[in-house]
Amino acid sequence: MRLYINIDHVATLRQARRTDEPDPVAAARLCEEAGADGITVHLREDRRHIQDADVEALAASVRTVLNLELATSESVLALACRLHPFQATLVPERREELTTEGGLDLSRDTGRLRETIARLAGVGTRVSLFIDPAPRALEAAAALQVPAVELHTGRYARSWASNDEALRELDSAARLGRSLGLAMHAGHGLTYRNVLPVAAIPELEELNIGHSIVSRAVMTGLHEAVTEMGRLVR
Repeated sequence: MRLYINIDHVATLRQARRTDEPDPVAAARLCEEAGADGITVHLREDRRHIQDADVEALAASVRTVLNLELATSESVLALACRLHPFQATLVPERREELTTEGGLDLSRDTGRLRETIARLAGVGTRVSLFIDPAPRALEAAAALQVPAVELHTGRYARSWASNDEALRELDSAARLGRSLGLAMHAGHGLTYRNVLPVAAIPELEELNIGHSIVSRAVMTGLHEAVTEMGRLVR
């Protein structure tokens, strides 16, 4: 099982003050030193957290692999094609949402999506689609001939403590996806409390986790940060 760390919310904290810290590039380096198998960032059309310059710097500095999440916005796609990260995960995107609320709707006209997949594949980037754990979505993804999909684990993250229906849905989707020849990834809302059952699904080979890790880091690193500042001040 590979663990990719999403560092978007390191940039969220920085953008709150429009300053130069915390630095996502430095955060990526620390994640890699701690054993991360890859670094994930989502360059949104509204640039609410990760910026173009961050992606440029990460593409040049990440020593594992860079997974760039993006929608089909032309400006973001052009940057991705120029930098050709190891992997691009195509996601739906709405400006008013706080976070990605569901998987791509592959039942609609996929002309623009097909074009995006072709352009990314043409520069040597591995393409993954962020989809809901539903049979129709998996079959549609396989028809688009992408090598991988990432299952949206949001429903599981919301309900794991009260029932295991969503976990069974993920397990079934992972098995179906593998039978269709897709590499199976998963992510969204996974935390230290709920990740173990998902990580135990044999067909899954990659998890993308960010918010929970950044949140934990704020807490577990505060003692050292306050101690060092106190030393300097005193």
